[in-house]
Amino acid sequence: MALVSVIIPVYNVEAYLRRCVDSVLAQTHAQLEVILVDDGSRDGSLAVMRELAAADPRLRLFAHRRNAGQTAALASGFRAARGGVIVTLDADLQNDPADIPRLLDRLAAGDCDCVSGVRQQRQDSWVRRLSSRIAN
Repeated sequence: MALVSVIIPVYNVEAYLRRCVDSVLAQTHAQLEVILVDDGSRDGSLAVMRELAAADPRLRLFAHRRNAGQTAALASGFRAARGGVIVTLDADLQNDPADIPRLLDRLAAGDCDCVSGVRQQRQDSWVRRLSSRIAN
């Protein structure tokens, strides 16, 4: 499979960031780049991103000067992506990075152009469940 770009928008997730990036890198895909887009975080997220990137050349960093929202952060990541396959992931681990190989395997089967994961159970309010259902 070609280069895989994993785009992770980052906003005030310092507490989760190391675990998220470590989990993505543990997927052992030989051709992998991880694009971290800081969206104007006010915590130490950007400092953690820089530290992680200094230790692994597969990480690429981008930073917005101010918070522009998740959609803008994803758009920045899409513009920067070099991979033929793009995976998006929430930095707060709402999505499990361990699912990446399953998604890639399904895509590699060749009978589809896009693969999406859907949560099976959600304990959030009915408004969040409804908005997720509409988005899916």
